[in-house]
Amino acid sequence: MSALTFSLKAAPARRLDLSPLTPDRLRDLKQKEILGLALETEAEPLLVDDVFEVKGGDAAEIRFEGGSARFDLIGHAMSSGSIQVFGDVGYLAGRHLRGGHIAVNGDAGALLGSQMAGGRITLSGNAGASVGGPLSGELSGMSGGLILIGGKAGERAGERMRRGMIVVSGPSGDYAGTGMIAGTLVLLGKTGHLPGYLMRRGTIVLGRGAQSLSPSFADCGPHELAFAALLGSRLVELEVKTGKLFKSPLRRYAGDLAALGKGEILLG
Repeated sequence: MSALTFSLKAAPARRLDLSPLTPDRLRDLKQKEILGLALETEAEPLLVDDVFEVKGGDAAEIRFEGGSARFDLIGHAMSSGSIQVFGDVGYLAGRHLRGGHIAVNGDAGALLGSQMAGGRITLSGNAGASVGGPLSGELSGMSGGLILIGGKAGERAGERMRRGMIVVSGPSGDYAGTGMIAGTLVLLGKTGHLPGYLMRRGTIVLGRGAQSLSPSFADCGPHELAFAALLGSRLVELEVKTGKLFKSPLRRYAGDLAALGKGEILLG
């Protein structure tokens, strides 16, 4: 059976909540029922049939042919299966993801993978602010899973991260890993100001340094770390290009000593 495919009829005139269109929610529905599902918008709801042409029948594998920066909440809370988007997505893609794989061949808005707990998100383009982060008022960000970003990331990537791993191949904005509780954040491109600001635990790897580090990080000198070698091997398995980053000792900075101080920044 072929993948369940949603082909965009025309560019949407307003933001669309696509959280109903996941493998978990569509598994037992017939095509006619799917076409009649309501998608919340900034005004009155639209039906799936108003926005997409639908073909195929295997809801375990969903494809969106055509994307938009107005496609919000793609893959919300999904626990299995896969979603592939050929185009851009909007805010909160993969929020509360628990399993499965979301692959976006384009850019993503803010809060990609917000509070995800498992699964994998692969983004070929650029991501907005607060990758894996919490919404206002929430105490923590992502608690598991893997996010791979081929382009750049906005400010506060990995904000209040608890577990899991985020890898950004391009440049990253200011305050990456701010308030990190644990987890691993790998920033291979040039990073903005104050990565790890007020982080408590966890590891941030900087492939090309940062514009500035907080003075409350202590320089511990160069180290040959077994963890770094294992991480480098894992990134190779994920087909992430790390260059010479893990082929020589990394300089370790302990901190943030203005907070709990049990985290670290590893500088290539």
